[in-house]
Amino acid sequence: MPGQYRLSSDLLSKEAEVIAKLGIPAIILFGIPQKKDEIGSEAYNPRGVIQQAIKAIKKAVPDLLVITDVCLCEYTSHGHCGVVVNGDVDNDKTLQLLAKTSLSHAQAGADMVAPSDMMDGRVKAIRQSLDGNGLQSIPIMAYAAKYASAFYGPFREAAESAPQFGDRRSYQMDPPNVREALREVEQDIAEGADIVMVKPALSYMDVIRRLRDTFNYPLAAYSVSGEYAMVKAAAQQGWLDEKRIVVEMLTAIKRAGADIIITYYAKEAAQWL
Repeated sequence: MPGQYRLSSDLLSKEAEVIAKLGIPAIILFGIPQKKDEIGSEAYNPRGVIQQAIKAIKKAVPDLLVITDVCLCEYTSHGHCGVVVNGDVDNDKTLQLLAKTSLSHAQAGADMVAPSDMMDGRVKAIRQSLDGNGLQSIPIMAYAAKYASAFYGPFREAAESAPQFGDRRSYQMDPPNVREALREVEQDIAEGADIVMVKPALSYMDVIRRLRDTFNYPLAAYSVSGEYAMVKAAAQQGWLDEKRIVVEMLTAIKRAGADIIITYYAKEAAQWL
């Protein structure tokens, strides 16, 4: 994706300084390990890529809020978001590893953890792990309504996290189903999530609105890689006004009810606005 880069910890520190100077309050980290295995062990390695990145950022820009994506897909050799047993993702076995990953991130200095795996019960498992280790103040931003979307394509290529077999429709949500989103959000709130999220944003505005009308709770929306890539490609062809359309898109996400917007356009938007 134009303007997006995979950064080592030293370059990430410099990028964090630029981000902070633009007035952007927070970043979310995704990691690509040097090696992958079937159980994603680098995700919860205390010296893993994300754990090192957190420390580097906190040393360079202590006040920048660091959120970490918690999932195994970038760390597993098969590309699925959990432990695979007999060809299927084992929900309960995965919970233990997600809790370990979250704990390692928080112990490295993360300000917030954001589980994106869509396993049932992950918020409760993570909350218990954090609380049991004296980290009660670390909030959880749950990818509560994460749909099995085609809009993730550019990210999966960049993060080398596409499934090696099958797909993620057995644990991510069915795009036509909005009632399931209500159930998923209600469950995550009950398990202790501090913020709930809709992903993707642009093609799920109705879901954002339904959740805003139903729950008086902090709501995030993730404008994903496919949304960014489409606008960038069209802008490069001269087919649309990039600044105007990005501001209009972000305004629409906010108007739909999002309190927090995660976007690849954060740096540009911070300058335009």
